[in-house]
Amino acid sequence: MKKYTMPIIIEKDKYGYYAECPALQGCYTQGATYEEALANIKDAVALHIQDRRAKREKIEVPELVSVTTLEIAS
Repeated sequence: MKKYTMPIIIEKDKYGYYAECPALQGCYTQGATYEEALANIKDAVALHIQDRRAKREKIEVPELVSVTTLEIAS
């Protein structure tokens, strides 16, 4: 079994938490809590990879992930 290290983004909004894996197009989910969103995105990523492997599609894993925030005044 191959292991993948994938970048995940989790954001909080007024409805709960939104999670996505930008390396896998269309791989996203949500949850009422951070922990629920994290568990849901783990499942979503695993299913997405499983589906791509079954179709013999290439799975791109980014070499470098940088996380930062920036403040914009306008």
